[in-house]
Amino acid sequence: MSLSINAAAQGLVIPGIRQFSNQLVLYPNAINLTIGQPDFPTPEAVKEAGIRAIASNQTIYSHNAGLLELREAVRDFFAVSYGLDYNPETEIIVTTGASEALDSVFRTILEEGDEVILPAPLYSGYEPIITMCGAKPVYLDTSLTGFKPSPEKLEALITEKTKAILFNYPSNPTGVALNKEEMDELVSLIAKYDLFIVSDEIYSENTLEGEHHTFASYAQLKERLFLIHGLSKSHSMTGWRIGFVLGPASIMEHVVKVHLYNGVCASVPGQYAAIEALTNNRHVPAQMNIAYRDRRDYVYRRLTLMGFDVVMPKGAFYIFPSIKQFGMPSMEFATRLLREAGVAVVPGSSFTEFGEGYIRISFAYSMELIKEAMNRLEGWLNQEFFVNKEVIS
Repeated sequence: MSLSINAAAQGLVIPGIRQFSNQLVLYPNAINLTIGQPDFPTPEAVKEAGIRAIASNQTIYSHNAGLLELREAVRDFFAVSYGLDYNPETEIIVTTGASEALDSVFRTILEEGDEVILPAPLYSGYEPIITMCGAKPVYLDTSLTGFKPSPEKLEALITEKTKAILFNYPSNPTGVALNKEEMDELVSLIAKYDLFIVSDEIYSENTLEGEHHTFASYAQLKERLFLIHGLSKSHSMTGWRIGFVLGPASIMEHVVKVHLYNGVCASVPGQYAAIEALTNNRHVPAQMNIAYRDRRDYVYRRLTLMGFDVVMPKGAFYIFPSIKQFGMPSMEFATRLLREAGVAVVPGSSFTEFGEGYIRISFAYSMELIKEAMNRLEGWLNQEFFVNKEVIS
């Protein structure tokens, strides 16, 4: 007998984001604008809470759904911030990051042959989770509608096989957010169909203009919506791996079973740090956003002056300029930019075929690095494409 492995696992590929960040070891002088990781440290008080937990031997298993005190803090945060009402005992689970929250939800609701609609371009981590469940991603092209889902185009994709729709706003990779009117239109459509909604709002606290609006605020969706969140982006806690999923009790009792077989419970010292983050450090994201706005405005201005066609991001810390005018695939463009100019960005093709013709630039880096990267980018364009623009300091 010859041994084999799961064909779905065998078909997995390293995402373009990691492909480029992993190449940086070969280019020690390159500037890395690939990873969506805040350059701020975890807040001191949050770190100290984790240290206290370790020092006081809070290092055993918690309840599978997480410490009740943390689930109550999650409840309070979403109640105060967005007017939501979730029962911490039955409708909130603490997970090992938002990625595990997504995995546990999809493995609970998806069956072989189901379809999940995904507005694209989008984060490359969704599709593998869906396909590993035996389901099929169905992409809604938003590249011609300002990276926002058209209700008409969305409805045209709904079939009897459609099990769920996933939304991610503010968006990775585009930084686009939805306003209340746009969300109302989508909800009015979705409410007509018997579908699950998975709303990944990990960047909600990184809203740079206006207010964040959540799909979880719509009563007509409450019993079939899963709100995915966490502290990686809002509190610069990527390595702590603390996420949350909020959803209807009747289904969450099954999600928690998938979650516990996935990893028993989230890191307990991390959970104590998360309590501190959500109770006494809610102001931290707003402080970070001041720097993100300055960086975004600078990058947007530089790209515009270089002649890029680009949508101004309203949230997250990404910008997604078009490179179609340069006549080369995004993988080639990004590879040459890295090798010849020492600037690492992510090719748009990493975010499905609908991201082709774009690159993603992360501005979750210091202004000093961003300025140097923009200067290198402009110098490279001047040399390769004869773009005669003045370098701006």
